[in-house]
Amino acid sequence: MPNDLVTEFEARGLVHQSTDTAALRAWLTTPGRRVYAGFDPTADSLHVGHLVALVLLRRVAHAGHEPVALIGGATGMIGDPSGRSDERNLLSPAELEANIAGVGRQIRAVLASAGDRVHVVNNADWMRGVGYLEFLRDVGKHFPLSQMLAKDSVKSRLERDGGISYTEFSYMLLQAWDFVQLSDALDCRVQIGGSDQWGNITAGIELGRRLRSRDLHGITCPLLTKSDGSKMGKTASGAIWLDPKRTSPYRFYQYWINLDDADAGRCLLRLTEVTLEEIADLDTRRAANPAARDTQKRLAEELTRLVHGEAGLAAARQATDIFFGAEIASLDDDALSEIFADVPSHEFPRASLDGEGLPLVEAIKATGLAASASAARRTIEQGGGYVNNRRVTDPAHRLTASDLVGSSTLVLRSGKKSYAVARFI
Repeated sequence: MPNDLVTEFEARGLVHQSTDTAALRAWLTTPGRRVYAGFDPTADSLHVGHLVALVLLRRVAHAGHEPVALIGGATGMIGDPSGRSDERNLLSPAELEANIAGVGRQIRAVLASAGDRVHVVNNADWMRGVGYLEFLRDVGKHFPLSQMLAKDSVKSRLERDGGISYTEFSYMLLQAWDFVQLSDALDCRVQIGGSDQWGNITAGIELGRRLRSRDLHGITCPLLTKSDGSKMGKTASGAIWLDPKRTSPYRFYQYWINLDDADAGRCLLRLTEVTLEEIADLDTRRAANPAARDTQKRLAEELTRLVHGEAGLAAARQATDIFFGAEIASLDDDALSEIFADVPSHEFPRASLDGEGLPLVEAIKATGLAASASAARRTIEQGGGYVNNRRVTDPAHRLTASDLVGSSTLVLRSGKKSYAVARFI
């Protein structure tokens, strides 16, 4: 018998709303049930907000069932109004195809441990060729307008000045039809999603009852938010993406390392497969010594490994060690720029490294690590001058091309924490 998936969700605070829990549990007592979550390809990468659904599908697999990840190749052309305050920009066919490919790769990578039990489907496959009049006749007539207007995702938009277009208003019908189609093709009877999806999920359940006299089930989890109510995965520089080209493993790792104590334990419960016993132990340790940030470190480790693999985790750890004083070697310019994105930088002519090279004193002054040449000299003489985190004690030291870490970059440091990047163009 599979593990009790509903109990697992409840223990980790993952249940916000659910249809009849007894009926849902009864359906899931048989191994190999199909459970689905949807992902609209609004970008070529998923972001941190999608991690909850991805981890839910991993839990589905671990409980002995089969996860179904639906990519909205059709619904992505419209956009889900749930959780939105304004209309989404419509994507071109080329953009949509690129997004579908990118999102599909990430879903398969995160769910790889479930092996051949994973189903990745695209709702464009059953929507393609369906005529407008046919859809209105077979699906639209089963949706009373009063019920649609009562859904929170619609009501909240109608209360705003911009309102909601007929296009986005129709999204609910398409997602409901997805549920019926998956129940037909895969005998998939359970849909999971964020709490903002409850209206769409229940619309699908009702459509399944009307069209097929079939019992479908739904369960939603709380949205991933911080303790102050703001969305998690947003920073001053933008969203935290799962694609390493958009958000490097280092930045991804650091996001979780820097999470507030109030959020770290909750994220460890909801986003990882760390045991409840270990999480309780980490909670105790965090209360006793919050400065150690043991919970954040465990969270960052688990999620970086999940999204970026062991190599990505190793790279993130190396970058973190470098920022705290480890010797810098074997990194390219892009990696250095990522690690030291928030420190001052200065450009020098590449030719300044030729011949005898650039005096270190001059470089420290030019980058702002010292107010004058004499202050830079004192810093070096007192043991506070570093090139690529290697201490230099000779005030006459000159920088040459051999000091470069990447093709055009080296890192200067004054004291324990004052960094600057020197770029040679």
